[in-house]
Amino acid sequence: MVSRQLAASGGMWLNLHGTEILVDPGPGCIVQSTKRKLNGEKLSAIIVSHRHLDHSADVNIMVEAMTNGGFNPHGRLYAPADALEPESIIFSYLKQYIEGIDILEEGKSYAINNISFTTPVRHEHPVETYGMLFKTPAHTFAYIADSNYFESLHEYYPGELILINVVLTEPRPPIQHLSIPDAERLVREIKPKVAILNHFGMHVWQQKPWKIAEVMSEKTGVRVIAARDGMKFDLAQLNES
Repeated sequence: MVSRQLAASGGMWLNLHGTEILVDPGPGCIVQSTKRKLNGEKLSAIIVSHRHLDHSADVNIMVEAMTNGGFNPHGRLYAPADALEPESIIFSYLKQYIEGIDILEEGKSYAINNISFTTPVRHEHPVETYGMLFKTPAHTFAYIADSNYFESLHEYYPGELILINVVLTEPRPPIQHLSIPDAERLVREIKPKVAILNHFGMHVWQQKPWKIAEVMSEKTGVRVIAARDGMKFDLAQLNES
């Protein structure tokens, strides 16, 4: 999917009460964000769930964008320890452009201006990986990043909105990614107001994610949306659900 760019791999851009945060800047993030008139200099932070290229490849250019090439040093990078050593996802010279790097760890909480998030549990994935539970003054929502499904996963991600990375049509051990049945189970267990499916593998794409989301909505009674390039979701919609 990433090499063919059937769907863009630029990550997610959050604007939460004026605090702008970039999550998982994969290949093409700088192109996709500027195409949509998103200004990197307004970012307060970049969060990387794990070191794999489809989540981190554009972290360096986005640090450049965030800091105006180092002329406006600010912002922080959040990433797991193994994304920084022994082979760092961020170039050494760029580290002086930002205020600092925070290491993501299981069960820790972090604050970015008026927004907080936790990384409640380490996921089952080939590299150190964390999802995030965000809290704003008005809402709570979760990003369930790449992971194998495990029994207690849903307990760590309560919220009105959940975003789930869905790579597989069916579980395929030993591949540690969530499948369509896993996503449906999480939706049933968490019972959010809205669920957004994201990060599709090739076979999921071939089955048309928007149709998968429609069927899942009917089966679970939860509004399920398939992410698409450039899609925007206003958290105010959660007040209407």
